[in-house]
Order: sequence, then C-alpha cells, then structure tokens
Amino acid sequence: MMDSNITSFHPAMFQLTGFPGQEAANHWITIPFCVLYVTAIVGNCTVLCIIWKDRHLHQPMYLFLSMLSVNDLGMSLSTLPTVLSTFCFDFPGITFNACLAQMFFIHSFSFMESGILLAMSLDRFVAICQPLHYAATLTNPRIVRIGVVIVMKSTSMLVPFPFLLQRLPICKGNVLSHAYCLHPDMMRLACADITVNNIYGFFAILITYGVDSMFIILSYIHILKTVLNIASHEQRLKALNTCVSHICAVLLFYVPIIAVSVLHRFGKKAPPLVHILMSYVYLFVPPVLNPIIYSVKTKEIRKRIFRIFSRDFI
Repeated sequence: MMDSNITSFHPAMFQLTGFPGQEAANHWITIPFCVLYVTAIVGNCTVLCIIWKDRHLHQPMYLFLSMLSVNDLGMSLSTLPTVLSTFCFDFPGITFNACLAQMFFIHSFSFMESGILLAMSLDRFVAICQPLHYAATLTNPRIVRIGVVIVMKSTSMLVPFPFLLQRLPICKGNVLSHAYCLHPDMMRLACADITVNNIYGFFAILITYGVDSMFIILSYIHILKTVLNIASHEQRLKALNTCVSHICAVLLFYVPIIAVSVLHRFGKKAPPLVHILMSYVYLFVPPVLNPIIYSVKTKEIRKRIFRIFSRDFI
C-alpha cells in the first residue's frame, strides 16, 4: 500500500525559475521577453495575413510557410503564460497537470517545426530538381495531407511523455530550471528509475530530429547536384537564392538544438546561466527570426509589406 502511494506521488505545484540570483531584476528582464513575444506574434501574424489575402501566394512554398508561422505562434503562446507570470508578476508556481500540458505543447510544436522544415525542403527539391512536375506533385490536397501527417506524427510521439512522467514519484524537490516545463527538467526530480523515460526520449528525438535532418541534408545534396549542372551562372544563383530563407530557418532551428544537446552531455561544468540562455535561444529565436528572414528574402512578401506600410503613410 505504501509502495503504491509512493509511486503515485507528485507535488501539487512546481516552482519555475527565471535567472537564478537575478530575481530583483525580474521586471527589467520582462522587457526583452515582451519585445521577443510581440515581434514573434506580429511578424508571424503579418506573414499569415499576407498569404491568406493574396491568392497569388496560395502556392506550395507559401502554404508551407504559413504552416511554419502557425507553428511558431503556437510555440510562442505555449511559453508566454508562465514566462510572463514568472518575470512580470512574480508568480512562478504552476500545477503539476498544467506543467504536463505545457511540456506536451512545447515539445509537440518543436517536433512539428522539424517536420515542417522537412516538408519545405521537399518543396525546394521538387521545384529545383523536378520543376515540370512541381504543380502535379505538390497539389493543395497533398499539402493538406502532409500537414495532417506532421501534426499526427508529432503529437503521437509526445503522447507517452505525460504518462511516463505521471508514473514517477517526484521527491527531489519541486523547483524547475526554467520559466516553463520541459521533459528532461521534470524527469530529473524523480527519485525512481528513469531508464524508460531516457530511452523513449532518445528514441523520439532520433525518429524526429535525426530522421528529419537526415532527409533535409539528402534533399539539399540533390539540389546542389542539380544546381551545379545548370550551365548559366545567373540561373544557378537564382535557384540557390530560393533556398536561402529555408536554409536559414533550418540553421536557426537545429543549431540551438545541437548546442543544447552538446551542453547537456559535455558541458556539465559550464555555468548554469549558459544552459538557461541556450534553452531560451532554442525556444525563442526561431519564432522571432523566421518571419523576419522570409520577409526580407522573399520578394513577394517583401513587396506586400512595403505596400501595406506605404498605404499607412499616405
């Protein structure tokens, strides 16, 4: 009976952490976070509105971009409540079930972003390597199916996580390392065997980030081979230029993930502040910079943004 009570034990509340030792400056720290949130929300909403209103942009490349913007909005809104409550309102508490829900959404949106970036690499592969089959291959119904598969795959991979955490007795305190809930952070507070959590977590990461990144690399190897076979130097640059925004989005997403993984395994002697900052970069930078990159590098979106601002100033 006692064993059953112990294995089902978990705290009613978790305490979230901002920047340890900087609690007095929390209200000032709120300012850059608010700037990041406003930039991410306004930027992604602008991209979505432009694509929604202009029928000429209802093409595969822009439909995948709209998926990316929706996903980035979801990621920003997943962390917003607890980050603002921790830094702005000095209320770092979150219930166990709410923490599980936030953890599920944060990791789901991260997995979905990886899938969307893979779909965007497929779009670039077909556009450059098989341009005559582009319209026939990436039809609207097929794009919808790709989006549904990405959502179903990402969420189904995350469904076991809350159940794996619920079965663990949490008895090493209730203080988390960030202003939001993550699976590794919650798992480390358990005083039971976490082998299953570690194995499944590694499996989910390998199947998602590992497989997606491998196919993205393979698609760009084929793209590069095709581009190098183009005789005209101008056409080569034009073809590569259509990939720049996507390459930047891929680097923005995967480089912080790799950095966080390397720090987690080999940087145990690094100051805690470094780990915390890298975690914030991993979650906050892509939603902020993706719409900016696509707005700057994509001529059609850039034109429509200039048109909107020119109307406002006239």
